[in-house]
Amino acid sequence: MTELLPLALAGTAGVTLGVMFFGGLWWTVGKGLASGRTALWFFGSLLVRTGITLAGFYFVSGGQWDRMAACLAGFLLARMAVTRLTRTGVHTGSAHAGPSREVTDAP
Repeated sequence: MTELLPLALAGTAGVTLGVMFFGGLWWTVGKGLASGRTALWFFGSLLVRTGITLAGFYFVSGGQWDRMAACLAGFLLARMAVTRLTRTGVHTGSAHAGPSREVTDAP
């Protein structure tokens, strides 16, 4: 039982890092596209998100591969969750937002 607690904590930390990373990416896309300095938003966000995530993985793993694997599993789980949550209702309001339709018969 005592071996499962560090793995569960590492997985939880991975979920937290993933939500921060991918939620931050979603937020950056919204802010960056509305800004006049899009490249600065994207590059700055990439540096901050990647730096925090790498430092988090380093500290959570503690040099142990099983903790790193649990953290990665949580990170990927958060990726799936954030992708699903941010996809719903963004364009069409439906649960499955496909590609937007384009008007083809312009004057």
